[in-house]
Amino acid sequence: MLQHGYRPTTVYTQPDRPAGRGRQLQASPVKQLAVESAINVMQPVSLREPEAIEALRALKPDLMIVVAYGLILPPEVLEIPTHGCWNIHASLLPRWRGAAPIQRAIEAGDAQTGVCIMQMDEGLDTGAVLHRREIEIAADETGGSLHDKLAALGADALLHCLDALKAGSLPQAEPQPEEGATYARKLDKGEAEIDWNEPAIALERRIRAFNPWPVAWCTIGGERTRIWNAEATGQRCLARPGDVLENGTDGVSVATGEGVLKLLELQRPGGKRIRARDYLNAVQSLPRSLAG
Repeated sequence: MLQHGYRPTTVYTQPDRPAGRGRQLQASPVKQLAVESAINVMQPVSLREPEAIEALRALKPDLMIVVAYGLILPPEVLEIPTHGCWNIHASLLPRWRGAAPIQRAIEAGDAQTGVCIMQMDEGLDTGAVLHRREIEIAADETGGSLHDKLAALGADALLHCLDALKAGSLPQAEPQPEEGATYARKLDKGEAEIDWNEPAIALERRIRAFNPWPVAWCTIGGERTRIWNAEATGQRCLARPGDVLENGTDGVSVATGEGVLKLLELQRPGGKRIRARDYLNAVQSLPRSLAG
């Protein structure tokens, strides 16, 4: 927005949080850029408090743009800006409403996703859509790589809508159909443990979706080992799920509930993420089975 002449009068971001080994309070990147750009910053703990609502109303905003804010905007707040509140949502609504649309799209094996500029209402990502952009999901896509692609796409889509609003040619927002609506529930660390009874393709997708957070893991030789990258080979096997089939230089092949999963990039506790060949050199031997 700053690079294209749209200067926000105020930036709202969550309160500073402890971070790093020293647990010192750290400002969000959004706040840091706003401060560097001499933009007013507001950090209420909640937008439900009357004082916070009145402070926002006093700004007399034309438009509020919301991106991964993490706080609920009550109806009183949504009604304050002249043109309402726009949300940049990282999915093709109504598919994947909710907190983790990027990861759930990869996990589900979707071929496409995208971003929507949505006119916010009281529902959970149920508002009418002003503009949408689509993108293909690559076969080796991770949660991190898709996030970065959609961040750039979302910025471009936002500028398109801002230009249209400025020119008085903003299209009528299109209500979302209920057909095809799905919910992208928040990521949970408990989901990251690999269950070898699942099909190899499902495990591959989840490993990619959970990279870089929360990162899939399994226990190997008593160590909680992170799995950063893997591929379903398409092979059939009759071995028990979790059995180690092959320790090749290009990967560790493991039987699953359906097919074979080859582990390509692993990380031991306290170590760095490394290729399978380096991992095998470090551990020297593997158990016959990774199942608990």
